[in-house]
Amino acid sequence: MATDLTLLVNGKSHVVNVAPDTPLLYVLRNDLKLSGPRFGCGIAQCGACAVLLEGEEIRSCITPVSSVSGKKITTIEGLPELWAGQRNANAPAGLHPVQQAWIDEQVPQCGYCQSGMMIAAVDLLSKNPNPGIAEIKDAFTNKAPSPHLCRCGTYAAIISAVQLAAKAMKP
Repeated sequence: MATDLTLLVNGKSHVVNVAPDTPLLYVLRNDLKLSGPRFGCGIAQCGACAVLLEGEEIRSCITPVSSVSGKKITTIEGLPELWAGQRNANAPAGLHPVQQAWIDEQVPQCGYCQSGMMIAAVDLLSKNPNPGIAEIKDAFTNKAPSPHLCRCGTYAAIISAVQLAAKAMKP
């Protein structure tokens, strides 16, 4: 049975009428029309659906929408505003340094997994502003629930982009 739930997504409040066990991913894409989080595997094993919940990466394909009602959700579309807020900037937000680093390093090939990869990078850099290569690899491969997968194999470029973003984010 559908119910009204309030979601705080990318700094905006949204009331959605959905079944409480509906995966957050479906609500983000179908109801809120956000195309960043993607359906990859549907069982939290690839990372294409990753979003930030209260600043922590989660897999939206297995997260019931009722469990995130009233909590702060950030998708790739909200990263510029997140960055502006972290800098206490009143000016219009540009790209988040992670997004800019992905462009500068030309990371994507097909790009399907990249929004989830960027979410993972933002999560990592919020906890470790200067990660080494081993720490970057660990964050993308050993953090629960499962690794982030890139079928194109852009892992070396991802590591370079995370390092570049870390430099750009230094005060």
